[in-house]
Amino acid sequence: MSHNHKKHGGHENHDHHGHDHHNHHKDHDHHKGHDHHGGHGHHGHHEGHDHHGGHGHHDHHEHHAAMVEDFKFRFWWVLALTIPILALSPMIQEFMGVDWSFTGDIWILFALSSVVFFFGGWPFLYGLVDELRQKQPGMMTLIGLAISVAYIYSTFVVFGLEGNLLFWELSTLVGIMLLGHWIEMRSVMSASAALEKLAELLPGKAHKVQDDGSVVDVPLEELQVGDKVLIKPGEKIPADGVVIEGSTNVNESMLTGESKPVSKDKDDQVIGGAVNEEGSITISINKTGDDSFLSQVIDLVKQAQASKSRTQDLANRAAFWLTLIAITGGILTFFAWIAFTTQDLSFAINRTVTVMVIACPHALGLAIPLVVSVSTTLAATNGFLVRNRVAFEAARNLKAVIFDKTGTLTEGKFGVTDILAFDSISEEELLRTTAAVEVNSEHPIARGIVEKAGDNNVPRVNDFQSITGKGVQGNVEGKNVKVVSPGYLREQKMDYPREQIEELSRQGKTVVFTIIDDKLAGAVALGDQIRDASKNAISKLHDMGIQCVMLTGDNQQTADYVAGQLGIDQVFAEVLPDEKAAKVKEVQDQGMTVAMTGDGVNDAPALAQADVGIAIGAGSDVAVETGDIILVQNNPEDVADVIRLSKATYGKMVQNLFWATGYNVVAIPLAAGVLFTWGVILTPAAGAVLMSLSTVIVAINARFLSMKDD
Repeated sequence: MSHNHKKHGGHENHDHHGHDHHNHHKDHDHHKGHDHHGGHGHHGHHEGHDHHGGHGHHDHHEHHAAMVEDFKFRFWWVLALTIPILALSPMIQEFMGVDWSFTGDIWILFALSSVVFFFGGWPFLYGLVDELRQKQPGMMTLIGLAISVAYIYSTFVVFGLEGNLLFWELSTLVGIMLLGHWIEMRSVMSASAALEKLAELLPGKAHKVQDDGSVVDVPLEELQVGDKVLIKPGEKIPADGVVIEGSTNVNESMLTGESKPVSKDKDDQVIGGAVNEEGSITISINKTGDDSFLSQVIDLVKQAQASKSRTQDLANRAAFWLTLIAITGGILTFFAWIAFTTQDLSFAINRTVTVMVIACPHALGLAIPLVVSVSTTLAATNGFLVRNRVAFEAARNLKAVIFDKTGTLTEGKFGVTDILAFDSISEEELLRTTAAVEVNSEHPIARGIVEKAGDNNVPRVNDFQSITGKGVQGNVEGKNVKVVSPGYLREQKMDYPREQIEELSRQGKTVVFTIIDDKLAGAVALGDQIRDASKNAISKLHDMGIQCVMLTGDNQQTADYVAGQLGIDQVFAEVLPDEKAAKVKEVQDQGMTVAMTGDGVNDAPALAQADVGIAIGAGSDVAVETGDIILVQNNPEDVADVIRLSKATYGKMVQNLFWATGYNVVAIPLAAGVLFTWGVILTPAAGAVLMSLSTVIVAINARFLSMKDD
């Protein structure tokens, strides 16, 4: 894959629309005339509407809903008019063996059919003009042509040309096309409705706490940064903020995919849209409106749905070719029947109309957008956001995943990894006693130990003092306790198990010793803890036959230890931040499609260099500029899910392209009358039914996309 679409000094402009995606709200309609149905300008009257939530997230939805209503309204009218048109059509009467003709009936037929053509056929005629204006003939051109040919020809017959009236074909065709469109628009709407559901996560009102402590209910729009808001149990959090009072568990699963409730205490961040489960909390708001996590998620999902994917280009090309085939096929059919058979003009025109109608690859216009829509939504509810669809599609071919160690495979914070108790003391006792002395120190080591011990069971310390450069000491429960570095032991010539301690140092861990009443009681080792999920993530990737590589600035020993723990295939240690991109390139040069997974801060160039950049989004700052895919949770296991969804999505797209085009291969020759001699002929209306059917199959198939497909 070429990297040119990603290089912009490490901060790419993935947006393919040439404008910064934070201006989405200002930039009106950058798909003018193209809509999100794979750019076939499916409903030309999309033009001039902006579907990027320019005014809140509902505009587009309402516009879409109005169009669904419009198709429905036209459909019912056409259906009502079709009944008398059928009854008045000479060919239908003949077929049924009745004679309902009366003077002037042809004029009534003509009048009703004209209403059907101009009113019912309007969306298609409008679309035809629109597509030709843009020099991109597609769906609408085909339908528009077919109905125009039928109408114009029949009008000539009314005014005296020899031939059969095709008004009944016209009205059944328009009716079925409107129905197909209506069903299709509804299914598209339900796919994009998931976004609207995200927007609806926010409650309507918030309980604002006034300066005097009283609480008033205010609409969300009025909340300002800095406002204090009370959230009761069971309520949704109205905006992003920080807990200033109370503690609770919050369910953020709809936003982050994390199913376990997350506990929140004072100073913890909460996300707007999450559900407060048990306690009452008061928060201070720090982000509202477009800055909020939820808006960023919705924006990213919209960007992804709008960014064109390679498969989509394939569908667009296919539609264009089918249009050409239809028009050529129609012309050839017409001349073949006129030149080589005894059939009359009416029959030839009938065949021509049918070929043009049947070639409409309606399902093709839907094949890709529907899958994209379902897959983007599925991704968002599983805790990852796709920013660049081309990269997301490339993920199915990954051969290697490179992980940044600190903060990705590990927690990125200093914590207790080993407790060694010598003498007759228990590990728990050792930890408690050590923590007691460390409580007053701000040192990261001290903080790590205190955190591990937990606040509740740490005894009091008296006479606390530091031993210059070597550690701290104090009296705990009547005993003198010192917590010191290995240097202090060496000075005091105290004996300690060197082998064991050196092994810990080799793993990149820091060791402190605890001396109780001048006797060495034990040691505590601290280091960057490996995430629980990392091991699973690596084994999942190995199951898929993907190599796992680790990048780290740490020394070789530490790196090898972590890699050994996790079962990593290749290690790059002592890599400086600015060398990371070169290492990614090195793996690519081994002929592999590579994903880079990092926290996006110093990993930007490496994320940009990789075929697929996966940024670990650390909660609220979703808009990690560099990643193609952003994992909302800091969970490396999600990388495997991304790849699985990419494979499943691609599989569905291919199935849909097959359903959408395969049908034309069979239908066009039948419509042209290849099997006419054997009495097999496809009428325009039957063609339209078949076509609507392939559309429905494609729509249903897209909805069956799930993470489990392989």
